Amino acid sequence: MIPEPAPTVRELLAFYLEAGVDCALAEEPVDRLAELDVPPPAPRAAPVEAPRPVAAPAVIRGEAAPAPDVAIASAREAARTAPTLEALRELMQNFEGCALKHTATRLVFADGNPQARIMFVGEAPGRDEDIEGLPFVGRSGKLLDLMIGAIGLNRTTAYITNVIPWRPPGNRTPTPQETQICLPFIQRHIELVNPDVLVTLGNPSTQTLLSTREGIMRTRGRWFDYDTGQRTIRALPTFHPAYLLRSPSYKRLAWQDLRAIAKLLAGS
Repeated sequence: MIPEPAPTVRELLAFYLEAGVDCALAEEPVDRLAELDVPPPAPRAAPVEAPRPVAAPAVIRGEAAPAPDVAIASAREAARTAPTLEALRELMQNFEGCALKHTATRLVFADGNPQARIMFVGEAPGRDEDIEGLPFVGRSGKLLDLMIGAIGLNRTTAYITNVIPWRPPGNRTPTPQETQICLPFIQRHIELVNPDVLVTLGNPSTQTLLSTREGIMRTRGRWFDYDTGQRTIRALPTFHPAYLLRSPSYKRLAWQDLRAIAKLLAGS
């Protein structure tokens, strides 16, 4: 049998890109093959004593990696104590309960005017957002700027953030556990900004914040009530700009949603 030729560098890079590896996590490459040459440590003699309980390793693992319910409770307590947006940012920066923090480059908190009457919330940062530390700065961000510009808004008159503040590896979909861990932070974020209008961009953001199982095709263009516990905010789901880039035929419906938003802002 004739062996297959070794892949070229270009083919390897293409493979990694398709697998979602589109950025480096370290400044210098790591030669994993060289690590195989390191001799394994000599086995230690077994101590002459009673065997340790079987449950001991489970306790150690639990201390190193808290259970999701523990992380969720910790996030709730931390978010509840944040009196300002700056305090919330610092708490999130120091929060260790979400594994996404350790694979992302930096926290992506928000952009725009925190005094704005309208707040846009997407799902999670992408590669460009992870590099710059700001939400919606890639292709979808440029489209969002055009969308809000069509109704007289910009990043000085609107506030923009995401449910998840750290980029999932390879832009994968956040897991339900990751979403629930980050949920208390975005809920407190909305309370502190206290906008008149909340716009959820895309299905994940809409279902997470508005507690609905319906898809974006059914929810877009419909007004919901978002209760912060102190007041009720009018909320409108619409398409995520990334979806509109893939399906431009739905821009007409998105324009209808934007006009509804502009009408509400003008009327109130």
